[in-house]
Amino acid sequence: MIRLHHVAQTRSFRVLWMLEELGLEFEVAPHSFFDRSLRDPAYLALSPAGRVPALEIDGRTLFESGAILQYLAETRGALTGTPEERPDWLEWLHYAETVGSHVANLTQHHIMLRDPAMRSPTVMRLEAKRLEKALEGIERRVAGDWLLPSGFSAADIAVSYGALIGQRFVTLDRLPRVASWLDRIAARPAFLRAVARDGAAQIYKAPFYPPPEETPNA
Repeated sequence: MIRLHHVAQTRSFRVLWMLEELGLEFEVAPHSFFDRSLRDPAYLALSPAGRVPALEIDGRTLFESGAILQYLAETRGALTGTPEERPDWLEWLHYAETVGSHVANLTQHHIMLRDPAMRSPTVMRLEAKRLEKALEGIERRVAGDWLLPSGFSAADIAVSYGALIGQRFVTLDRLPRVASWLDRIAARPAFLRAVARDGAAQIYKAPFYPPPEETPNA
């Protein structure tokens, strides 16, 4: 049995969705950021940093979402693009970390640092701009329906998760191709099944987290 250790609204959703796209049977082991379950020694034996996802599969455990997507695509022979597209597939599969790094920084400042005195308005504004620039890279890429000419692939799963969460920090008004791409993603049956299994929202409770306004110099 494949077992996914998962927290709702995190990068483990990418693996949840990939498993649904592949039509694999699996079970979800839910966790929370707000208890000690991810710091339990038994869980740290699966994921040394105490993070999700951790995927128990094929007699071993994998704990990096990008590596898991690549492993699933390559071992199950699906969502890899064509052989000629492999360099682009790898590039975009890992471009997800460029997008995700800015989403993670914004999440830390807007949500995890509960005391406003601990937040940096400068960093929050800067990271929102950086996220927008990263999404502009996708805007330039999506000329057809998906990131690769041959069609939907694991690269779309990897990158779009950051864009989906990124909408909570930047608007897509100037990114119509990204907005249309996300609409196509939201209509996929496997995506809808993954959303249904994701669990109750634990992190993002507001639809949008605007950057702080700049305070003019006195």
